[in-house]
Amino acid sequence: MRSAQIRAARGLLGWTQDRLATAAGLPVESVKRMEEPDGAQRSAPQELAAAAHALRMAGVEFINGGAPGVRLKPKAGFVAPGDLSSETDL
Repeated sequence: MRSAQIRAARGLLGWTQDRLATAAGLPVESVKRMEEPDGAQRSAPQELAAAAHALRMAGVEFINGGAPGVRLKPKAGFVAPGDLSSETDL
């Protein structure tokens, strides 16, 4: 997990650093450090795991193939427009 992914995940959820800290059971200073350039590499592995778990539980998926990123998990029953086949009748 990279610093930019943490910031982007919070942005997708509309979470503040305080909200992520609370959800992950971490001090807000830990979240601030994680989000600094190269901060994820300087953070304790257990803190990164706690933050990642909290973000995943809130619906974030981490994308690490190719260009690292984040996205929200699709909701059950939701079909993205690009996933529709030509045979699907809406």
